[in-house]
Parts: sequence; C-alpha cells; structure tokens
Amino acid sequence: MSNSRTSLPLLTEDPLACCTPLSREPLSEEQAARVAPLLKALADPVRLRLMSMVLSHAGGEACVCDLTPAFDLSQPTISHHLKVLHEAGLLDREKRGVWVYYQARPEAMAAMSTLFNAPGVPAAEQLR
Repeated sequence: MSNSRTSLPLLTEDPLACCTPLSREPLSEEQAARVAPLLKALADPVRLRLMSMVLSHAGGEACVCDLTPAFDLSQPTISHHLKVLHEAGLLDREKRGVWVYYQARPEAMAAMSTLFNAPGVPAAEQLR
C-alpha cells in the first residue's frame, strides 16, 4: 500500500492568502482574481456536494469510491470534479493503493469562512 501524496502543481502564490472578510474592505483586483477560482470551483452543484460529503464523512476524509454511489455520474466524472477541487486548493489528496482519498484543506476552509465573515455578527446569526 502506498502512502505517497500526489498533487498537481498549484498556483505559485497561495490563493488562500488573500481572504480577508469581504465586509472589512473592498477586495483589490489581485485579491479578487485569487479568490474567484476558489469560488468558481465550488460554483457547481456536484462539486459543492462533493465538498460537503468529504467534510462530513467520517474522519473528514473520503475516497472516490465512497462518493460515487451518491451521484448518477461515472467514477471518472466524479474524479474529474474532485481534481478541479484539488487544483483550486480546496482539497488535499492521498493515493492509497488503487484509490485516492480526499480531505478538505483546513486552511482553505478557514479562508472561505473568513471571506464571508461579517465582523461583529456571531457565526450562528450569520446563517439566519
């Protein structure tokens, strides 16, 4: 069984380093350009569901073999969507044997949370 991590080349600059709350100050053009690919990756119903499934899966990690049965899509299509999420920096992946396991990048989740944080409003009230 191999525990080697596989990753595709990501952007040279961390796209998550830019995420200050939208409500604090207007984003610069550069910041917006770095955040947009993250949001674009999530702006697909299948990918949004995949993120949710990975995050809510036992141990916060899921194999494509765990995720495919929830969709009326082929395993290669699910793998493609997971690759998009990985390349956007939202998921880490680790190959074990013939399967690839995915985990949400904690820094990505923190950055997304920070991006939409409204200062002075408790998190529970922001969801109302």
